[in-house]
Amino acid sequence: MINVRGIHKTFEKDKILNDVSFTVDQGSIYGLLGSNGAGKTTLMRIIAGILKPDDGQLLVLEESVFENVSIKKRMVFVPDALYYLPQYTVRQMANYYRNLYDGWDEDRYVKLKESFNLDENKKISQFSKGMQRQVAFWLSLSIKPDVLILDEPFDGLDAVMRKNVRSLIIQDVADREMTVLISSHNLREVEDICDHVGILHDGHILLERDLDELKADVHKVQVAFKYENENILESNLTILHHEKRGSVLLMIVKGEEQKVITEIQKYSPIVFDRLQLTLEEIFIYEMGGVGYAIDNILV
Repeated sequence: MINVRGIHKTFEKDKILNDVSFTVDQGSIYGLLGSNGAGKTTLMRIIAGILKPDDGQLLVLEESVFENVSIKKRMVFVPDALYYLPQYTVRQMANYYRNLYDGWDEDRYVKLKESFNLDENKKISQFSKGMQRQVAFWLSLSIKPDVLILDEPFDGLDAVMRKNVRSLIIQDVADREMTVLISSHNLREVEDICDHVGILHDGHILLERDLDELKADVHKVQVAFKYENENILESNLTILHHEKRGSVLLMIVKGEEQKVITEIQKYSPIVFDRLQLTLEEIFIYEMGGVGYAIDNILV
């Protein structure tokens, strides 16, 4: 559905994207992660057809998106910095989108009014930041796009509305196989909604994995031994991080689960617990592996 191959982008002398490649399948919710300045917003603006890449191939719905009106009518891009026509009310903005997008569904718009509970006759500029974000989702989901691109989508939404919006997105993915690309710094939000993630670092894709597979390949464990035994740190384990807390050794270990368990048990630990590992922790340790400065986040 979204096919990115060898994308390069430079602004003046700054290389922003360097040979970026990944694929977002139809009906998938893909989380694009990355450090500040990694190039996420530039990449999303290219995918949305706002910017043209210097080199490489980008296909959305099997067609080039740049200056392709027919494809753009089937896509919606909700940027981090929202923009609405000056002095427009929600209803006026809805009318504008209705004339712009062939997929506009007036019945859906009316139904979604109950979910967002906003005054459609009020000027959008008079709404708070979070309410303007709600308007963006209200209008975007009324278009019923085939592809939805979201840059920091939950910024400004309260907990109840974030849950509401997530449910609406998941419903459209399930009912219509809508394809969603999300960029967010809130990794807990991404973890709750995405089925696939890619990490963008220094202008290129560091890794791209199914979320469940990614979690299955990185483990957080704590071990303790009857006697001091630091030999485990010299073992065949791929240890991304380790920390000693009294007699307990905490480790982030990468590898196939059963192999990790077997290797640790060779050292006869008297305590061996596997702890829940979040996407946020996986991201931090993967970034740490490529030299991105991290603090102690083992909690």
